[in-house]
Amino acid sequence: MATRHEKLLGEMRTSGLDALALVPGANLLYLLGLTIHTSERLAVAFCGLDGSVRVVLPALERPRAEAEARFPAQFYDWSDAEGYEVGLRQCMEDAGLRGRLGVEYTAMRVLELRAIEAADEEVEVVDATSVLARLRMVKDAGELQAMREAVGVVEEALGLTIAAIKPGVTELEIAATWERAMQAAGSQASFTTIVASGPNSANPHHTAGSRRIERGDLVILDGGARVGGYCSDITRTVAVGELGEEGRRIYDLVLRANRAGVAALAPGRTGVEIDQAARSVIEQGGYGQQFVHRTGHGLGIEIHEPPYLHSAEHDPLPEGSTFTVEPGIYLPGVGGVRIEDNVVLTAAGGDVLTSFPRELQILPG
Repeated sequence: MATRHEKLLGEMRTSGLDALALVPGANLLYLLGLTIHTSERLAVAFCGLDGSVRVVLPALERPRAEAEARFPAQFYDWSDAEGYEVGLRQCMEDAGLRGRLGVEYTAMRVLELRAIEAADEEVEVVDATSVLARLRMVKDAGELQAMREAVGVVEEALGLTIAAIKPGVTELEIAATWERAMQAAGSQASFTTIVASGPNSANPHHTAGSRRIERGDLVILDGGARVGGYCSDITRTVAVGELGEEGRRIYDLVLRANRAGVAALAPGRTGVEIDQAARSVIEQGGYGQQFVHRTGHGLGIEIHEPPYLHSAEHDPLPEGSTFTVEPGIYLPGVGGVRIEDNVVLTAAGGDVLTSFPRELQILPG
């Protein structure tokens, strides 16, 4: 089986890239195993078509990089006294960069881009986002196992968290309960935990605050765990005390939209088709304008990565890709509902990794 590095070289040849520049982050970790710290100091790794790997990095990062590197790499370290310019120029000369250099458009900073351009004016910088996405979208057995374990951690912790919800408890206290439970399981939160109650639940990305839970609230709980470098991301919505008629109506619509999105999954389907399968349920229910985000996003090393389930995603979803299905309805001043699951696409359709109950839970109020 081809290694990740070998697959990268194949994708580079297919895309006409002469070299690839990686900055600290998910792609550098995925391809080279390096966890160089992101800071004000420049660090760039260059992958050549000849299979070479050359890394320009601060001197204090070199010991860790040498220990982590999955295969031989040449390091060009620099100190604050000398600066990175000489090392970067030497690295690029040694690499023989004279053509199309792929870069990470959504990750590379102006710092690295301008430095590369200054070091060699003949280099043509191009977007390598699609090249890297094709490599990372399809998960292998080890990656899927880590994601399943991350799901197990977040779901067990979610059960403990829901049991602690009652009138008078703050959103921050609920979020802390969830995060402590994940930490106790040897994990960490894969992103900032969202707890949105009452009117706050109409904000899809609400930041948990000091609001206290009240009877009649809808409470959106959106959290994830990270295990073995891979993420889970689940959302459930609960009610505290009796829920009004409209609250029940929007919950039912979101639940049906979630099921419709998962049911529509099949090899060859596109992100727009899955998005429309879920969205049409909510639109037909009269709340289309209140479904304000995409139906889902890819999931893996990063909490958001390709593929995406929205109206502009026309590429077929590959088998082995992992993503969320998370329709929602948000009524300003009233509240909202979101139900999110993690899915891997197989030859048989969508294999749902998350199993936490989706039906409405009405907690004592």
